[in-house]
Amino acid sequence: MKARFLVLALLVMTAVAGFAADTSALRPPKGARVAIVVFEDLQCPDCARAEFILTDAQKETGVPLVRHDFPLPQHNWSFDAHIIARYLDTKSPAIGEDYRHWCFINQTSINKQNLRGMSERFAEEHKVQLPAFVDPSGKLAAKVKADFELGQQLGVQHTPTIYVVSDTQRGQPFVEVVERTQLVQMVNSMKAQVAAEKPAVKTAKKK
Repeated sequence: MKARFLVLALLVMTAVAGFAADTSALRPPKGARVAIVVFEDLQCPDCARAEFILTDAQKETGVPLVRHDFPLPQHNWSFDAHIIARYLDTKSPAIGEDYRHWCFINQTSINKQNLRGMSERFAEEHKVQLPAFVDPSGKLAAKVKADFELGQQLGVQHTPTIYVVSDTQRGQPFVEVVERTQLVQMVNSMKAQVAAEKPAVKTAKKK
């Protein structure tokens, strides 16, 4: 019985240690102290509903919006759309961002059969041509899968999963957004938290 308990305790400790290490990914991009991070699925209706909340919050607060691919297996065109978005990122990050936004707006009109044709028209309107094979080497698919695996490691179980993250050295460096109407307030609270650290850091350096 003791042996079983010790094994169970070891497994729990290992899982907790692994989770703690994984959360290091929930940090803002270089040059930012606070950011909004979202794991999303381009075919997810709830992600489409959250899109304008996210982009409006980004504009209002001035913090980066970091998107991670999390195409759910039950959605039949999402994975391909994420690969196309990744390809468009290589041409222009702004076009890639516009494509994701476009997917959410036109989600109900897109299906497995017309995704390619509709995406080609989007690309043409943005003066980009989609090649016959968007990802011949599989590198873009690998990036999408890596994002999905990262989400799994973090415990993401649904889309969208939204976090407000920071580079704070005190308190909680990230928090999951449960009530989306509070997103702007949560971002501003996190900004105030990290701003309050600046005097302490300067004082420490003077000492």
